[in-house]
Amino acid sequence: MAVARQRAADRNLGGPISAEPRINDRIRVPEVRLVGPNGEQVGIVSIGDALKLAQESDLDLVEVAATARPPVCKLMDYGKFKYESAMKAREARRNQAYTIIKEIKLRPKIDPHDYETKKGHVVRFLKAGDKVKVTIMFRGREQSRPELGFRLLQRLAEDVTELGFVESQPKQDGRNMIMVIGPHKKKAEAKAEKAAAKAQRGEEAAGTETPVTDEAAAPQE
Repeated sequence: MAVARQRAADRNLGGPISAEPRINDRIRVPEVRLVGPNGEQVGIVSIGDALKLAQESDLDLVEVAATARPPVCKLMDYGKFKYESAMKAREARRNQAYTIIKEIKLRPKIDPHDYETKKGHVVRFLKAGDKVKVTIMFRGREQSRPELGFRLLQRLAEDVTELGFVESQPKQDGRNMIMVIGPHKKKAEAKAEKAAAKAQRGEEAAGTETPVTDEAAAPQE
């Protein structure tokens, strides 16, 4: 039913709304405020004159502000503009870094060695720009001692305070107590630093290679 109503609405409105701007002969207004290809203000001109200028410049007349009065149009190579916009959007998606939530589970009476191991995981995750969900699991009589879990979470937060901050304070969730630690560095920053460090290690490794001199390479008589 919803699809049918939408189709009926589209028919009544002359079809679905297009996200593409109107260009050239599709711009049907008596006059426009014209902007030149380099951003210069030409002024208000008739649509006929604007189309003539576009044709003489071998460019397109593109409506960039349809709600203005009169609408604002710009002279540009619309095909090139669309291609460059698509490339920029693709590059932005490629460089976009998503924050991942990692999870670490602890017991209230965790062994000191195990605690250091778990803390090491948290440190690694925060350095990579990821959030960490820390879960304290209570079993049996431990459920009557929530302060043990709270103190453990506070200790962990203090131990990693240089790398992250408490984004979500400890809270009880059934048998568990949960806290979320967020990284100070964004994911993109962490990735950039990691790439730079990798490149530097490669340069250092290349610099430590022993060059072969002509004397060493020459065959002995």
